[in-house]
Amino acid sequence: MADYRNMSIGELLSLTPPGWGGALLDGLVLSLQVAASGYLIGLVIGMAGAAGKISGGPVTRDLLTGYTTVIRAVPELVLILLVYFAAPDALNHLASAVGLGPLEISPFVAGVAVIALVQGAYATEVIRGAINAIPKGMHEAALVHGMAPFTILRRITLPLLLPGALPGLSNLWLIATKDTALLAVVGFTELTLASRQAAGSTRHYLLFLGAAGVLYLIVSLASNLLFKTLERRMDKGAHHG
Repeated sequence: MADYRNMSIGELLSLTPPGWGGALLDGLVLSLQVAASGYLIGLVIGMAGAAGKISGGPVTRDLLTGYTTVIRAVPELVLILLVYFAAPDALNHLASAVGLGPLEISPFVAGVAVIALVQGAYATEVIRGAINAIPKGMHEAALVHGMAPFTILRRITLPLLLPGALPGLSNLWLIATKDTALLAVVGFTELTLASRQAAGSTRHYLLFLGAAGVLYLIVSLASNLLFKTLERRMDKGAHHG
């Protein structure tokens, strides 16, 4: 057992044991993997949801409205507990009824699923609003000129959609990175749980919880820089167009 009382800050944050820096970075990588996976799946859900709300029939629109309303109303922590504990229980009852063995959902899968559901609900509204902001005359003109639906999507809808949607989508990405901290409640060793374990083992709570906060801040600043760069490029492309 290492004596952490006499270790310097540099030794405590070392990337190799007995330092905890490596564990914090591993937790950060896992957090980003969960956030990125859930975010990308959520974007796909959001695109499909926005298209369904705009072009779908009454039943499709009502179902999507119910989805976005419920998911945005229920706290992410409750959703994680439902997916990690309640969903496997329901699936195991169903599996036993048809003669299958027990099923388990890993914390990683539960995290990705919850973030994807949450991101999908919010992205649906962000993308729908951006699509509705596109002048309808441009779409009608494309149809008059005989453009195929996919061509209209690639050459008109997406280039005009992205500048309006990017600010909202960048906020959703930052929310996704922070939501991964909630996975600590189901024992998934992401950045927050790794920092808590380090703090509990060393009794240096301010150091390790502060280090976790700094890492989240770095991710946030880098993400903001990336999205701002994308927004500038999109704006230039729109002006040139």
